[in-house]
Amino acid sequence: VPLISPAHYDTSGFCCFFPEFKAAFDMFDTDGGGDISTKELGTVMRMLGQNPTREELDEIIEEVDEDGSGTIDFEEFLVMMVRLLKEDQAGKSEEELAECFRVFDKNGDGYIDRDEFALIIRSTGEPITEEEIDELIKDGDKNADGMLDFDEFLKMMENVQ
Repeated sequence: VPLISPAHYDTSGFCCFFPEFKAAFDMFDTDGGGDISTKELGTVMRMLGQNPTREELDEIIEEVDEDGSGTIDFEEFLVMMVRLLKEDQAGKSEEELAECFRVFDKNGDGYIDRDEFALIIRSTGEPITEEEIDELIKDGDKNADGMLDFDEFLKMMENVQ
């Protein structure tokens, strides 16, 4: 059983990249055999905007080239690229959430208090009661200090998305 079979990764939302991936893969599949050498993998990934370190590349190759053949077929390559793109996106959304946190942390103390949180919620235009605001704060406020620190805010937003 493959370690990273396509069934384990949701590729929806990445269809637009498939032609680009295939073109880059084919460029290195010089004999048309449907696979590329693990040595060429780093070059192909860099062409596609990824910049793996030697260690990351070794890890990826170890995971993808499970039979130790020294080659990677397109399906394995595709699964790997979708996974890397998702990891990239996850990092970006955390940066965006950090920016949101800074914007809503009006007094810059590193916490979003109840009033600041109420402003966030009301700015969405969704009708909400004071009780609902209190309930949301209580759910997100894991250390029960009445405020949301960045980690609590992140966890809360992960549940929303």
